[in-house]
Amino acid sequence: MEAPRGPGYDDWFDEPEPPTETQSGANRGAYEDVEEVWVLPEEEGSGSGGHREIVIAGRRLTMTQVAIIALSVLAIFFAILAAFGVFSGAKTTAPPVTPPLKHVTSTVQNTTQTNTNPTPQFGTQTLKFGDTGPQVKALQQALISLGFLSGTADGDYGQATQLAVQKFQAAKNLGQDGIAGPQTLQALQQATAASG
Repeated sequence: MEAPRGPGYDDWFDEPEPPTETQSGANRGAYEDVEEVWVLPEEEGSGSGGHREIVIAGRRLTMTQVAIIALSVLAIFFAILAAFGVFSGAKTTAPPVTPPLKHVTSTVQNTTQTNTNPTPQFGTQTLKFGDTGPQVKALQQALISLGFLSGTADGDYGQATQLAVQKFQAAKNLGQDGIAGPQTLQALQQATAASG
C-alpha cells in the first residue's frame, strides 16, 4: 500500500489511477474526458497569477515541465557533441610542413678501375729448391695467377714449385732448370703485368 499523500502532493510522473469496478458507468465516462492539468504545489493557492502555463503544440505545459524538456534537449545536444569528440581535448595536429624541393645537379665521373693486384716484386735474388720466405711466396702467387701452380702460396720452395717454374720456363723458351734466376724472374714479372 502506498504512503498517504498530502493535499499539496503532485507528482507528474504518476499515472492516474484507473477507475474501479465499483464506480458507476457515468463516472467512468467522465473520468476519461477530464483534461489533465499539472500544478506545482506552490502554485495551487497563489491565485490567478500563480499558474504560468505555456501552450506548445496544443498542449499546456507548466514552467517546470518546460524546464525539464529544455534540460533534456540540452543534455541530448551535449551528448551529440561529446560523441563527435568536441570535448575530448585532443588537439589535432597539422600536417608536417615539407620544405620546397631543390633542383640538384650532379656530375658523374666515369673512372676506369685499375688492377688492384700489384705486380709482385721478386727482387733479383735467385730462388731455388729449399728456399723459404716472402720472395718465394710472391713467386708462388705469380705462378698460381698464371695457371702454372695449383694450391696456395705457402712460402716454401718445394718440388711442386720447382715443377711449376720448369713449366713456365718451357712456355717462355728459357732454360728449364727449375731455378728462378734473373731471366726467369724478369719473364715472370712481365707475364704477370700483362695478365693483370
